[in-house]
Amino acid sequence: MGLQLRWRLSLMMFLQFAIWGAWAPVLGAYVDKELHFTGDQTGWVYGMLPLASIFAPMFFGQVADRKMPTQHLLAILNLVGAFFLWMMASTKDYWTFLMVMLLYSIAFAPTLVLTNSLCFTHLSNTEKEFGGVRVWGTLGWIAAGLSLTAWMTLGHATSQVNCLRLAAIFSLLLGLFSFALPHTPPKREGTDPWAFLKAFRLLRERNFLVFMVISFVVATELQFYYMLTAPFIQSLGVKPENTSSVMTIAQMAEIFVMALALPALLPRWGVRKIMVVGILAWPIRYAIFALGAHFGPGWLPLVEASLTFHGLCYVFFFVVGFIYVDQVAPPDIRASAQSLIGVITLGIGLYLGSILAGQIKDLFTHGLGAGQVTDWTAVFLVPCALTVLCAIVFPMVFKAGRGADLESPSQTLIHGPGDR
Repeated sequence: MGLQLRWRLSLMMFLQFAIWGAWAPVLGAYVDKELHFTGDQTGWVYGMLPLASIFAPMFFGQVADRKMPTQHLLAILNLVGAFFLWMMASTKDYWTFLMVMLLYSIAFAPTLVLTNSLCFTHLSNTEKEFGGVRVWGTLGWIAAGLSLTAWMTLGHATSQVNCLRLAAIFSLLLGLFSFALPHTPPKREGTDPWAFLKAFRLLRERNFLVFMVISFVVATELQFYYMLTAPFIQSLGVKPENTSSVMTIAQMAEIFVMALALPALLPRWGVRKIMVVGILAWPIRYAIFALGAHFGPGWLPLVEASLTFHGLCYVFFFVVGFIYVDQVAPPDIRASAQSLIGVITLGIGLYLGSILAGQIKDLFTHGLGAGQVTDWTAVFLVPCALTVLCAIVFPMVFKAGRGADLESPSQTLIHGPGDR
């Protein structure tokens, strides 16, 4: 991979995740503390992106596969997204906020899989090169968190609404930069307009089906982290202006895992072992959250340290999952296959997880107004229990091998006996 290609793909990932990292970690605290949304309402707000991810990536994946260069599609979607983010920052009414969030999510959701697809198209060795490019997305997330803290501290801006304005700025920058990304035209081979149906046929293979089911369950528990960590650590004493920078601890650990551990271990261990380690990190983190909530502010340093488990949780499971899908899918439907995993995890899984997390928070929250108290120990024991179950089941039933072994299923799945 040439230097010019590397920096363009790296900057794309930097801005892509700076957008998400600007608003996702602290929006829950903003709508809870400043707009006074209930846990259920917060769940619906966070659920708009997963809801859009159920249908938007599949539709726009087809556009990228068949109709429009991927870089042009990314430019349009990010420019539209910047407009809706800025609009959301000036919205206080719940229903209006919810509808604008949905419109924004329809624009943003496809970009999460299209950037992966664009990378996989231009990288010559996915296993060795993708981690080095994707790590810049983690750096972008960290830069967004630190920038928000600086904005609020130096500008004496006490409202966390600036997370939306900062995200709009990053989205505008990526929209403009997308025109300079490597040209990625629609595929010319395999002109079947229903290519995404072939992506669904990947589910006929047992390992792929197991992978998708476990990915779905784990994804539901991810929203407990994204939605509730910010208000939780604020309850332990973290100031609102410092929340986004504290939460970048997770991404700092992710850099190590992405840049060093993943390239070294994936070729040696294979998908199965890497993902088992990733799943095990989830219940450990939630158990520490539950204990920290029980013992109070004195445990805040340990809770903050446990944010480092996010590196293993996200990279070893979800990032490796995208690599696995790229390896089992034939070239002409890879964008659609990436869209499929987006639908299952970033879509249905996170959507149901958003609703579940909001309802669980309300279930264990008592009192009104300033006297409202949440039993965070009970809240975090729920995702802890579910991820323990996944950690037990996954290694028992998922038997995928290493490297080249992963490439063989796709030929059987896509070109079955009746197709030859």
